[in-house]
Amino acid sequence: MGELWPVPDVLAYLAGRWRTERSVRDLANGLDGRFTGVTAFDPLDAGGLISRESGAFTWQGVTRPAERTLRYEPGAGPGRADVRFADGRPFHGLDLTSGRHVADHPCAADLYRGEFTVRGPDRWRTVWRVGGPAKDLLLTTDYVRETPSGRHPRPGRV
Repeated sequence: MGELWPVPDVLAYLAGRWRTERSVRDLANGLDGRFTGVTAFDPLDAGGLISRESGAFTWQGVTRPAERTLRYEPGAGPGRADVRFADGRPFHGLDLTSGRHVADHPCAADLYRGEFTVRGPDRWRTVWRVGGPAKDLLLTTDYVRETPSGRHPRPGRV
């Protein structure tokens, strides 16, 4: 799983349901949390995808429901997308044509830097480093397709 997997069409790649596991580490105080759930990438009427993440987030021993919605709109090419918050505000660009992308998102005094890596037709990861006056976080999310795509052979398999 060390090689990158180039994605010629990011929206086609993301479409479907993904098991989602996220670790959240507060680097300032050493606290750890965990999100477990599902992310569904469904078609938007105007083109692109709507991403709906839902599951449970555990922080300091307390588990609560958690959800997030993002929009993935067509970008400048098929390997690219413009990621927006549910209300349409811009979040970041996404270009997976090489299998890896780094994106920045300034938010007030904080900076969110995300690294996206694709490890195969049914597995990808994001790592967000959040830094600012009040935040020092590391969020690592692994996505595994619920139903393998079967569109591409897996490395190491015949």
